[in-house]
Amino acid sequence: MTTRLSATVPAASRRQFLAHSGAAALATALTAAGCSAPQRASTSAKPSGPASTGARLTKIGLDYPFTQLPLYTTLVKLSRTAAKKHGISLLTTNDGANADTQATNLNTWVARKVPAIVSFPMVFEAAEPIARQALDAGLIWVTYGGSLEHQSADIQFSFREGGTLLGEAAAKWAKDALGGKGKVAFLTDNTIELGRERTKGMIDAFTKLAPGVDVVAREQAIDPDSGLAKSNAILAKHPDLNLILGVTDAAAYGGFKALQQAGRKKDDAKTFVGGQDGAVPSLLAIKQGTFYRASAALAPNDIANAVVDVPRAVAAGRANPSAQVPISLVGPDDTARIDDLLAQNA
Repeated sequence: MTTRLSATVPAASRRQFLAHSGAAALATALTAAGCSAPQRASTSAKPSGPASTGARLTKIGLDYPFTQLPLYTTLVKLSRTAAKKHGISLLTTNDGANADTQATNLNTWVARKVPAIVSFPMVFEAAEPIARQALDAGLIWVTYGGSLEHQSADIQFSFREGGTLLGEAAAKWAKDALGGKGKVAFLTDNTIELGRERTKGMIDAFTKLAPGVDVVAREQAIDPDSGLAKSNAILAKHPDLNLILGVTDAAAYGGFKALQQAGRKKDDAKTFVGGQDGAVPSLLAIKQGTFYRASAALAPNDIANAVVDVPRAVAAGRANPSAQVPISLVGPDDTARIDDLLAQNA
């Protein structure tokens, strides 16, 4: 399945990205390193890459463009540690959440024949030809956070399940603390498969189980700054807002700060903020007993291991090399789990 992302960047930027995607065909290939594999000409759906070689990987490129998110630093550190255990060196990009920069960096890796690329595409439709070129060059392409037509495997994160867990927990709290009445705002993402699935799970679960709570806003926000700005705008119209649920913890934490800046006490009994990912600031706020009450959390070690193990599985020719990273809800009573997640982020 090819995920469409035409809303992520302006049309001009998308055209630039697509133009960049052809650059690898003209670039001079540099010295290949790591796991070599025979060239492949096939462009059929979901090709497996050089799985039949059985060669041991010595180099993996991790392309995670959202460097502004708290997960980025942790993911790079843990992935590098996981790679080192297998004698693999880890390369990283510095895309700065810019689609054109991501395209340039990925094309450079393809030209240099980085043997395995794990990429979280900002624009999935534009990443498709780059992934195809990687496979045609005999490289391994692993899609992070979604799925492409041309890929060796993918890494996904129980997308809808995370949203559902958060929505269910928030609805139960609304019933217990508010008598099933109140106001909720959703900080959403409609630009990538991960965001859309999380958003749908979150909204569907909450509105089904808490039909008496008014939905006053659904705003696009994935990072702390956009979460803060969008929440401030919502609070200007609805100062009595009770719940903010985020597609990411980063966005939800922006909402958490907006409520505090509006004068809401940190332990206000009639306020609930929750997010998804298990980001450190959010986990600390939950542990401290604030109105940031829940996170559908991923374990960083699980993600980092998948970043390394999935391309290794492809190189070894294993069947079904893709990974589905598990997710679990944590709340104020889950101190042991929170401590474990914080330790992984240390």
